[in-house]
Amino acid sequence: MTAALIDTPRLPWLTVLLAVALLGDALLSVRPPQFIQDCLDGVRFPRDWWWTLIAIKLVAGAGLLAGLHYPGVGFAANAGVVAYFVCAAVAHVRARFLGSTFWVNCLGMLTFSLVVLLISYL
Repeated sequence: MTAALIDTPRLPWLTVLLAVALLGDALLSVRPPQFIQDCLDGVRFPRDWWWTLIAIKLVAGAGLLAGLHYPGVGFAANAGVVAYFVCAAVAHVRARFLGSTFWVNCLGMLTFSLVVLLISYL
């Protein structure tokens, strides 16, 4: 850790775990299983735009891993992940798609990414 205003994560393993989850989700989304298709269709996310979610998750995972060595980068990536899952939660609520996918996957990842941000950087 350095003396920067926003440093590298205090608990790097938490950041790595979040990065692995996002990168795994991105790889899984290349040929999405039925539960991911159902989720994206349920919130009415256009199929022509599904590729953007893969790109976002890959960039977020890379940013989290880069942030292990470069102060501030991991914080920015982690904050972006939190924002991503807040937007996903809003999409679920607006579409009234509030089944187990929302409670377990969406809110679970929102909670996990928020906990990592709070514990690692603040």
